[in-house]
Amino acid sequence: MLVLPLVWIAAAVAAAIYSQQYNIPTSLALAAFPAFLLEVTFFAFLGVESLRKRIDGLPPWAVAVILTFAGIAPYCTASLALHSFKWGDLAWIAGFVILASFWFILLPVRPITDVLFVVLAAVVALTGVLKRHYIAPHAKLPLDILGQLMWIRTGAFVLLSVRRVKNIGFGFWPGRWDWMIGATHYLMFLPVGTVLAMLIGFAQPHWPSSSWERTPVIAVGTFFGILWVTALGEEFLFRGLAQQWIGEWLKNPWAGLALASLLFGAVHLWFRAFPNWRFAVLAAVAGVFYGLAFRKAGSIKASMVTHALTVTTLRLFFS
Repeated sequence: MLVLPLVWIAAAVAAAIYSQQYNIPTSLALAAFPAFLLEVTFFAFLGVESLRKRIDGLPPWAVAVILTFAGIAPYCTASLALHSFKWGDLAWIAGFVILASFWFILLPVRPITDVLFVVLAAVVALTGVLKRHYIAPHAKLPLDILGQLMWIRTGAFVLLSVRRVKNIGFGFWPGRWDWMIGATHYLMFLPVGTVLAMLIGFAQPHWPSSSWERTPVIAVGTFFGILWVTALGEEFLFRGLAQQWIGEWLKNPWAGLALASLLFGAVHLWFRAFPNWRFAVLAAVAGVFYGLAFRKAGSIKASMVTHALTVTTLRLFFS
């Protein structure tokens, strides 16, 4: 099994480049690295199906116990190494993790239970309630990313390995068909999104501010960062779950796509300053194209590609 060694090597290289670029003291970087390596390992088990199957074969209650310990492990590893450990912070983190991990063990599987779990996941993610419990030792070393990643993969593990939802197409690496469908729907959205962004005063196109030599590197780094974190979590939630569930409840897949897109736009009202209606409108329209990509491919990996390409373009060519 070469997946984990390759992931660890990639994580080490990325950490070295990042710490040098932002002048993070070597002692801090080395102290924090094991916690990030641990989180990356957990993420690898989530996104690589051959690894996740080892967990999926366990009883749901056993998976919940594993998720509980995996949820607090990165915080403990980082805070103990950086001398910032607090029992109160651990209690808050553990409380949310236990609540999520045992949700479907203690509650019956019903539509209302599913909806409330998604609401819980969204509220915790959007409010950043876990952020305050990860104390950053350096301005450019935000430990709260550990909390964000932990919450995404805990919620995904619960739904995939405890709740056992189907027809998601969950994974980190898109197949050839996913790349094609995702890129096609991105190209379909690009002129629509550009005109809409300009009409509502959200952003204006411009050339990248960085040098042409650095732009490709920044673009690739931005794309994969969005693909494996933001797009992974949001597409799983809004396309893999909301779009499918709403379509099933209403017995109309197009209604599921439309309502999931509206919900996706609505959560962007809180971006930077509430109510950010311009971003909400743009996100809702983009959500339609993400939903179409998911519907065409039957996998969130396709909508992840559309999503990541869109956000990368927005960050590099719009302001």
